[in-house]
Order: sequence, then C-alpha cells, then structure tokens
Amino acid sequence: MAGEDDPADEQWVDDHAGPVVRPYAVTRGRARPVTGSFDLISLVTATRTNAVEEAGLGPEHVAIVALTQRMQSVAEVAARLDLPVGTVRVLLGDLVARDLVRVQEPREPAGANDESIYEAVINGLRAL
Repeated sequence: MAGEDDPADEQWVDDHAGPVVRPYAVTRGRARPVTGSFDLISLVTATRTNAVEEAGLGPEHVAIVALTQRMQSVAEVAARLDLPVGTVRVLLGDLVARDLVRVQEPREPAGANDESIYEAVINGLRAL
C-alpha cells in the first residue's frame, strides 16, 4: 500500500481549475506546427462535421474541429479552449495536414506598404 507521501499518488491539480495538462503534453513536446504559421487573426473553419473517428487525434484536436464548425479566429479558438496560442497553432498544423480544417490568413490591405500612409500618420501626429 502506497503511503500518502508517495510521488505516484501526486496529480497535477489546480484547486480552482481541476486536473491540469501541461501544454507540451497536449502537443507531444512539439513547439512548432507541422505546417503553417497561423496569425492570431487567421480564420479557421472545419472541413468536416466530426473528427472523432480520426486515428491519432487527441481530445483537443476534436474540440477544435467542433468549435470551428462556425468560423473562428486562432485567438478565439485559444481563448474558448483555454489553451496557449502556441499550443493551438501546433494542433491547427496537425488538423490542416489532415485536411480537417481550413485556415484563411489575413489579407494585407492594398497599399499597406505605401510610405505615403506612414508619412501622413507622422504628419498628423506632429500636428497634434
């Protein structure tokens, strides 16, 4: 019989949140997605209604597919699942590679690199 001080009896538990799973455990130690970079405002949409039958997917993968039945930003997905954005990016890379989600990167506005815009902003700030 194990004693009360036995390390095997210890669990990662947060008094308010319950059991805690470390982000590196969710991503199996990976820090970068297998594909894509995923900006915070990139929009994610599921390509299937259900991913439960897919082998090798964790509950977080399945939750992302369920959540993105309606288009969500990467930041929204991370917030709704209460996961770090870096973890969500790794999981999204897995899902994109399996064609379970589609990610639409934000478009750069036309003329965004036009220096006249920056000059106008600087001149406006100086006028204040």
